[in-house]
Amino acid sequence: MPAVNKHTGHERDVYYFIASIGLSCMVSLVLLFGRILFSDSLRYVFLIWNLVLAVIPLMLAWWLYERLKTLSWFKWQQVILTLLFIGFLPNTFYLITDFVHLRQTDEAGLYFDVVLLSSFVINGIILGLASIFLLHKQLLRRLAERNALTIVAAIFFLASFAAYLGRFTRFNSWDIILRPAGLLFDVSDRFVNPSQHSDTYLATFTLFLVLFCTYLVIYTASKLLKR
Repeated sequence: MPAVNKHTGHERDVYYFIASIGLSCMVSLVLLFGRILFSDSLRYVFLIWNLVLAVIPLMLAWWLYERLKTLSWFKWQQVILTLLFIGFLPNTFYLITDFVHLRQTDEAGLYFDVVLLSSFVINGIILGLASIFLLHKQLLRRLAERNALTIVAAIFFLASFAAYLGRFTRFNSWDIILRPAGLLFDVSDRFVNPSQHSDTYLATFTLFLVLFCTYLVIYTASKLLKR
């Protein structure tokens, strides 16, 4: 029996992985364009931009993952990539909050709009979890499993907090550079006056628990399937 080229097999798996995510995103876009065409309404056109932003963290995570195979994490290039990744990651889970736009209208059936929004939300979650998984794999090469998982949990918490800020205070990833003073004030105020921002803590912890538990299920399942 001829030997199997592991490198070729890895490249094929990467291709299937990228293709499957691309197909899933295309389904969402087809549903949206179909709604626009038949309802003559641009009500949910903003989902396109939100999905584009959600793809960026996966691109950054993959780039970082490939570089860390041969380079140190403490080089300035990898540090910048890591910070960019953490800065853009909340855009993936931010899509969950787009359910606030769901309304009963005469443009399309409510059931269709639920499926449409769900497809974008699911893709956002997939992109976010896949991005973190790539980072997690590199952490496991350098740290004990418990320490690596602790860092992953912290990243989920930060992303959950940032997703809340993005929805309710309207800050974006690039506001870290464009509006640092305003962002710092809003964040610090929630720590200085926690009693005035109980909704922030409730929303952040709720989203964190759901996302982190979902990731744990997928992560442990992937380990089980390897045995």
